Amino acid sequence: MRIGFVSTYPPAECGIATYTHYLRQALDPARHESFVICQSGGAGEGVFPLWHPGQRFSENVFGTATRMTPDVMHIQHEYGLFGSQYGAEVVDLLLRLRLAEVPTVVTLHTVYESITDAQRMVLRHIVEDASAIVVHEAYQKETLVREFGRPEKVHVIEHGIREVDPVPDAKRRLGLEGKKVVLMCGYFRKTKGFDEALRFFPEVAEQCDDAVLVMAGKIRGIEAKDVQAELYAALDEMPFADRVRYFRGQFPQYTLDALLSAADCVVLPYRAGAQSGMLSQCLAFGAPVVSSGLRAFRDVLERTGGGLVCDHPEEYASAITRVLTEPDLADDLRRSARQYIRRTGGWSRIAERHLDVYEPLVNPPGSRGQYAFIPEPGSVSGDSRETGRPGRLPGADRRPDRGAFRYRDGHTALAAAQ
Repeated sequence: MRIGFVSTYPPAECGIATYTHYLRQALDPARHESFVICQSGGAGEGVFPLWHPGQRFSENVFGTATRMTPDVMHIQHEYGLFGSQYGAEVVDLLLRLRLAEVPTVVTLHTVYESITDAQRMVLRHIVEDASAIVVHEAYQKETLVREFGRPEKVHVIEHGIREVDPVPDAKRRLGLEGKKVVLMCGYFRKTKGFDEALRFFPEVAEQCDDAVLVMAGKIRGIEAKDVQAELYAALDEMPFADRVRYFRGQFPQYTLDALLSAADCVVLPYRAGAQSGMLSQCLAFGAPVVSSGLRAFRDVLERTGGGLVCDHPEEYASAITRVLTEPDLADDLRRSARQYIRRTGGWSRIAERHLDVYEPLVNPPGSRGQYAFIPEPGSVSGDSRETGRPGRLPGADRRPDRGAFRYRDGHTALAAAQ
């Protein structure tokens, strides 16, 4: 089938962009075509950057989408992506697609157990006008069904996890050889809880002589610059400050992969959030996780067995110390995560479950015929190679762009920390 995505897209830094990239890669290019209509900042084969944040976009997106004649459109929804007033313009796009009888799936990446009146107004229209809804956790489906009914429309498909091997010799390459690495990484925001390190690390350091705290964070523009500065100043004054290492940079995917491969424990003390791409990145490398008790984290770690959940901040130090000093526990956490990825949560499995959602929309009962698609020899499908130029409409010249640049898998790593 031909699948159209509406999303942000790499190399733009955004967790939704990274998610769409991985899903698109996982869809079998020998069986399915795909294209992406995105905000400015996206690039690649079959990628059409059509609007800037804050601009009106639904009419242009609809026009391009219908020219591409998709079998199904898949919108990746986050409130901040689709303009003002909680992204209300996505409602206009959905209505246009429904009037044109284009089956449309919407993945709601953020659904809280308790929603606001403004969110309720937008979500009501999304649930009504979409052909199907995807959420990542069972409690999110419960919320939508409680508020709007339509349980047959809502499908639970967990956040996919990359199927990758650890970076060889990562500790040595990062100058961490012989150390027990406690890693905190992501964008600096108050909701991420980086300051919890001030409380838990001195206790961990007392119990584990070779433990080091690695802070690998960045800021977006000048956002949270003061948060970062205050944290670093406080860390410099705390006990065992000489055992804190700081890494800075843009953290392209392979660099983040190396950091996660070197980690003996990753701490995610988030104070708010409905999902986390960073948690999926940790599980991909079997890095044992110690997280806050957020519902989304708790459900993922209970399902995967890849980490420990702390209901109170006072529990972080003891949980981290257990992971560092009990090899059997750490090995069990890693093994459980690998088994979950192989059996259930790897992107190849997640792509299959998306196809199960698409298929009845594309081929309803009573439809006839077998879908025919044979990739052109030497063609690129499914975004396996990025050319760095905008997508091309059907019939456009398909000669390769010899001067184009390419992006590595995953593009910018900390996009997944959104």
